[in-house]
Amino acid sequence: MRARSDIRNVAIVAHVDHGKTTLVDALLRQTGAFAAHQAVVDRVMDSTDLEREKGITILAKNTTIRYGGVKINVVDTPGHADFGGEVERGLTMVDGILLLVDAAEGPLPQTRFVLRKALEARLPAIVVVNKVDRSDARVEEVVHEIEELFLDLDADEHQVGFPIVYCNARTGRASLDATDPDLQRSDPSGEGGLKPLLELLLEHVPAPEYDEDHPLQALVTNLDASPYVGRLALCRVRHGTLRRGAPVAWCRADGTVEIVKITEMYLTEALTRVDADEAGPGEIVAIAGLADVTIGETLADPDDPRPLPVMHIDDPSLAMTIGINTSPLAGTEGDKLTARQVKTRLDTELVGNVSLRVENTERPDAWEVQGRGELQLAVLVETMRREGFELTVGKPEVVIREVDGKTHEPVDRVAIDVPEEHLGVVTQMLSIRKGRLEQMVNHGTGWVRMEYLVPARALVGFRTEFLTETRGTGLLHQVFEQYEPWFGALRTRTTGSLVADRRGMTTGYALFAIQERGETFIGPGVEVYEGMIIGENARADDIDVNATKEKELTNHRASSADKLVRLAPPRPLSLEQALEFIAPDELVEATPQTVRLRKAILDQNLRGRATKRAKVGASPE
Repeated sequence: MRARSDIRNVAIVAHVDHGKTTLVDALLRQTGAFAAHQAVVDRVMDSTDLEREKGITILAKNTTIRYGGVKINVVDTPGHADFGGEVERGLTMVDGILLLVDAAEGPLPQTRFVLRKALEARLPAIVVVNKVDRSDARVEEVVHEIEELFLDLDADEHQVGFPIVYCNARTGRASLDATDPDLQRSDPSGEGGLKPLLELLLEHVPAPEYDEDHPLQALVTNLDASPYVGRLALCRVRHGTLRRGAPVAWCRADGTVEIVKITEMYLTEALTRVDADEAGPGEIVAIAGLADVTIGETLADPDDPRPLPVMHIDDPSLAMTIGINTSPLAGTEGDKLTARQVKTRLDTELVGNVSLRVENTERPDAWEVQGRGELQLAVLVETMRREGFELTVGKPEVVIREVDGKTHEPVDRVAIDVPEEHLGVVTQMLSIRKGRLEQMVNHGTGWVRMEYLVPARALVGFRTEFLTETRGTGLLHQVFEQYEPWFGALRTRTTGSLVADRRGMTTGYALFAIQERGETFIGPGVEVYEGMIIGENARADDIDVNATKEKELTNHRASSADKLVRLAPPRPLSLEQALEFIAPDELVEATPQTVRLRKAILDQNLRGRATKRAKVGASPE
C-alpha cells in the first residue's frame, strides 16, 4: 500500500453549537481561501436558509484548504442528533476526525454518538477543546471527561493516545498550551493563529492509502444537483483514477452492474467547484452523468468491477404521517396540493437523505415518514411548505420493534444542565416520563448536570415544557441510545384543546370570553373552521367554543358603558412547537404562510361519537 502525502481528508465532528462551522470559517480565512476584497459572512458553510435561520448545520458539506503544500479536504458535519445520517456519511469520506468539545459544557450525548461512529470506523482523532476563553471554562475537567468517554467507548490503545489542541475558533487562535495568553486575545483576524492545529492535523491524520495494482474503486458518499448537468454524485476515490469522459462500471445497490460514461467532473477549491479532467486516490470529487445514482453505490473498473460494501445507516426511531391538506381552507395558500406531488417530493428526499424511510398507510393520500427525531422531520415539513406544499402532519410517534416476541421501544440518552434551583422540578418532570437517572454531577458553579435514559415517546413535547419550567435557562440534549422493553402507558400532556365549532372570522369579543378557559393561539380577524384548534384549555378535556361570536348591538346605552376589551396576547406556535403540542387525535396543517392546529375529525358530533367508542373499547388499564 502507498500513501498520498499531498492530501488529507478530515471531518470536524462535535455536539451542536460547539463551534464546528466557526472553526471552518477561521481555517478558510487563514489559509487564503478568500480574496482580499471578498466579503465573507459568518458560518459560510451553513448555506441554506433554514441553516442560517436556526443557527445549526443540517447537511454535511466539504471544503478544501491548502497548507504547507498539502490539500486538506474538510467535511463539516451536523452537530444535532437528528442528522446523524449526515455524520455517518461524512465519516466514510475521511481518514481522521477533529473532535471538537466545548471547554465549559464538555462531552454531551451527540459527542458520544459521533465519537462512537468514528471509533467503529477505526479513525484516529485529534481532540480540539474549543471556547477556552469562556469565563466558565473548565479545561482540565473537560479533558478528563473526554478521556473517560474514549475508555467508555472501548477505544483501542492507539485511539486513546489522542493529541489535544486548545482553541478559540471565534478569534481564530489555537495552542498546545491551555494557558497560552494568546487564546484570550480578542483580535478576530488571528493571522496564522491556527498554525498549531494545522501542524497537528498534518502529523496525526494519516494520508490516504491506496494499492497501485488495485483496479478503480470510488464510493458514492453524497448527492448534489446542478441546474446545468443534473444530479451530481460526490465520491471518495479509494483506488485507481477517475477520468472525465471515460467509461466506468456503475455497481448498483441491487447488485447489478452498468457501464456508464462520466460526462463532467469537479474538484472542490475552497467553496467553489472547478472543472477537473481526472481524480486520483484519496480525492473527493463530484461527477455527473449518472441520472439515478444513489448513496452507497460504487464506481469501478469496467474490466474488473469490484463493488465496495454498501454503507449501513442506523435505523429511524421516530415516525409521523404526512399527507395532503384536507381542511376547508385547502388550496388558499399553496400551489402543490395533490397526493402525486407530495409522494414525488418524498421520493426525491429519499434519494439524498439515507436516514429517512417512507412507508404507505391505509390512506392513499398520506404516508408514514420515519426519521431520527422531531427536528429532522420538522425540517423536512418546513422545507416542503416553503416550496409551496400544503400538508397535513400527524403527531410524531416512536418506531417500535418486536424482539423475542416482546414489544420494544427506543430509549434516548438525555443530558440536562440546569441551575440548582430548578433541580427538583426537572427531576419530577422526568420521573413522570419514566426516566432513569444515570449520573448527576454538580460542577460547583450553581449548575447541575444530569444524564437520564428516557423513552423517546415521553420526550415528544418535553422541550417546550422544560424551557418553560426552567425559565429558559435549562440546556437539553438527547441522542438515541438503545431499544428497551415497552415502558407502559404514559400521559405527558395534562391540558386539553380549545376547538372552534364553526367557520368564520374570529372576534375580539368572543376571544375575550374564551381566554378565561385557557390560552389562545390566534388573535381577532383570523379565519377559523369547525374542528380547528384555537388554544390550549387549562383543564384536561377539549372544549368546543364559538370564536366568531359578535356582540349584539341595541338602541339602548348600557349602564356600564362599552368597556375596552383587553385581550391577552395570543401564543403563536412555530412548526416544531405545534408538532410537540398536538395530541394523538390532532393534526398540524402546514401551508406556505400558516401553521394551524386541527382535530383529525373536524365534525364535533362525529368526534364526540368516536371519543365515546374509544372509551368503551379501552382496556381497564
